[in-house]
Amino acid sequence: MFEQLITSFVATAAFGILFNAPRRYLIQCGFVGMMGWLLYILLLPDFNVVQATLAATFFVGLISIVFAKIYRTPVIIFSVSGIIPLVPGGLAYDAMRKFVENDYNTAIQLAAKAFLISGSIAIGLVISEVLNQAVRKLSKKPHS
Repeated sequence: MFEQLITSFVATAAFGILFNAPRRYLIQCGFVGMMGWLLYILLLPDFNVVQATLAATFFVGLISIVFAKIYRTPVIIFSVSGIIPLVPGGLAYDAMRKFVENDYNTAIQLAAKAFLISGSIAIGLVISEVLNQAVRKLSKKPHS
């Protein structure tokens, strides 16, 4: 598991470089991705891949919001690189390979799984942002 955490940290920080995140935040970007991956692998034995991805992405969104407030930067700096370990790139590749090999049944199964995982990533980020907006709105309400 330790190797996976280090790899997810490095991969996330490297994608932070690719996405032009400021250099001073690359460690934080790596940390966000590593924490998302940690939650994912901890949940995987008890939940299916889509549920684990949804929870991990929600967690990535929450950490990104906290870091954005602490460092006074846009949330997207941390969230975009933070979701990279969870993106089903290998699964999508395998689906396309099966299509090319004319194994359509397997290809459709793999593509559907990749689509569900991708959707859970989007939903996890949206839920974390909606929760953030609700908390901000409630905290700005004047107390009577």
